[in-house]
Amino acid sequence: MANTYTQLYFHVVFVVKGRQNLIAKKWKDELYKYITGIITKKHQKLLAINGIEDHIHILLGTKPNCKLSDLVRDIKSNLSKWVNEHNFTNRKFAWQLGFGAFTLGQSQLGIIINYIKKQEEHHRSKTLNEEYIEFLKAYEVEFKEEYLFSVT
Repeated sequence: MANTYTQLYFHVVFVVKGRQNLIAKKWKDELYKYITGIITKKHQKLLAINGIEDHIHILLGTKPNCKLSDLVRDIKSNLSKWVNEHNFTNRKFAWQLGFGAFTLGQSQLGIIINYIKKQEEHHRSKTLNEEYIEFLKAYEVEFKEEYLFSVT
């Protein structure tokens, strides 16, 4: 799109199905490299990635023609297939339905990058549910608590 100039940033969060602790430290760097490859092949920009055993945070810069739900669907489906093909877990690996996505301005990038980098430290004192509900409230997203990352 000639003469189209944008800065579109999304903080995306998605969770292992059943909130199982299946993302092991010994292969999570490979997982993140694989995610980087998917995002790059879709011509989008990865700014930060990290998580813990049961969920991942991604900070993306996207082009205006990017349909975020399609990008996240492709990331999650390709990752599930990749993890299962490499037998990284002793059970079937899958992601929870849905995801969270929050828009950011340029001035917020450093704060969110730092936040994503410190996930392990952050989750020593806060659960995924507490973290996620804080995001939803901060961004004034209406939600029903019974539908948040169920364990089934």
